[in-house]
Amino acid sequence: MAGGPFIAFGADSVAASGAVPLSVTDAAARADVRKISAAKIILVGDSTTAVLGGWGPGFCAHRVTSFVSCVNLGRGGRSSLNYRSEGSWDIALSEMRSGKEAYNSTYVLIQFGHNDQPGKPGRSTDLDTEFPQNLRRYVEETRAAGGIPVLVTPLTRRMFKDGKLENDLEPWAEATRKVAKEMNVPLVDLHARSRAAVESMGAVEAMKFAQGEPPAHVRDAAKSGTTIPASTPAPNLTDEQRRNLAEPMGQVKSGFDYTHIGPVGADFFAKIVAEELANAVPALRKGLVL
Repeated sequence: MAGGPFIAFGADSVAASGAVPLSVTDAAARADVRKISAAKIILVGDSTTAVLGGWGPGFCAHRVTSFVSCVNLGRGGRSSLNYRSEGSWDIALSEMRSGKEAYNSTYVLIQFGHNDQPGKPGRSTDLDTEFPQNLRRYVEETRAAGGIPVLVTPLTRRMFKDGKLENDLEPWAEATRKVAKEMNVPLVDLHARSRAAVESMGAVEAMKFAQGEPPAHVRDAAKSGTTIPASTPAPNLTDEQRRNLAEPMGQVKSGFDYTHIGPVGADFFAKIVAEELANAVPALRKGLVL
């Protein structure tokens, strides 16, 4: 029987074929194998989602089971505007359409806000009009491509003043919440959860989430409850010491700041995303590591 399990009984048949016989039980078990139900998750967003500097690596590596494919298409420096205009969204749409026969469902997690804020030439969007319009368009096109959109509020920054976390991204988080409610889209409120966690830690402890160690004088300043810009020069540096602080040409930036996160931060915030996602999309719970 071509293609079927080989079932043989007796030494003569084994010797003739050279095959190891299957028992009746084994043959029945093989015939009863069922096709798996697999899902795909696509991450779309800025550097706080991306491979270097975001929670995406921790999520894809440690927060999904082997029955979920996780594709991180987050890119540094992108807003809800230029992620589309540069063609990154076209790549995401192509990823949604591929493998439809193999995957039971495809979920698209969409997080923007950091680079939509004012002062980012070529990237900034109007909070009241353009930003929510862009989110709505992402939702509509995800659905049209056969995907299931999930909106994610922006990861908090970690700057403090007088012991309180500066909440500069809340307006963009609230705009995201409104679009999610308006369009009946699952919401991962990463901003609310990350803000609460970082504020409870305080300025100094929250520095552990950065990509690199803070300079001593930056850490010392944070002990007062108010952070200073990460780029603030240390006092009394010589010209040679200042030159040595510069990053080598061609190397990816991975120093200390209050926005981007390293492996510790990626794992911490990825756990929050997984927990929120399990609540927002119960059908995905079995595919998540909580």
